[in-house]
Amino acid sequence: MVKSENFIYFFTICGFFIGLMFSILNFSEAENILFYTFEITLFFYLTIHVAVMNFFDFNRIGKLIFNKKEHESISEYFIQELDAREKVMEGLLVSIDNMNQKYEKIMKGSIEIDESHDKKAA
Repeated sequence: MVKSENFIYFFTICGFFIGLMFSILNFSEAENILFYTFEITLFFYLTIHVAVMNFFDFNRIGKLIFNKKEHESISEYFIQELDAREKVMEGLLVSIDNMNQKYEKIMKGSIEIDESHDKKAA
């Protein structure tokens, strides 16, 4: 991994040469060339500092805000709860399906209605 100082050095030098080329192409007086070269170099220098600062702070703060072990334990708990509820729902759906099949058989007349079931239901 490249050190942050190397990024700062590289972009400062790039800013210097870009500023120098821009100043030479647009201005003829020596004071303007020096002034604008210095301004563009300073802009690149400050910009890369902000970029490096945000990059390193994001990694450090990101680890503090997002606790991976805590989120994994919470998600594991929810997965177990969802599995248990899914099994209960599957059992309920099977029992409802069985009831529907019995109801269809009763409506077709293939099974006689037992009076004891009516009394149990009431």
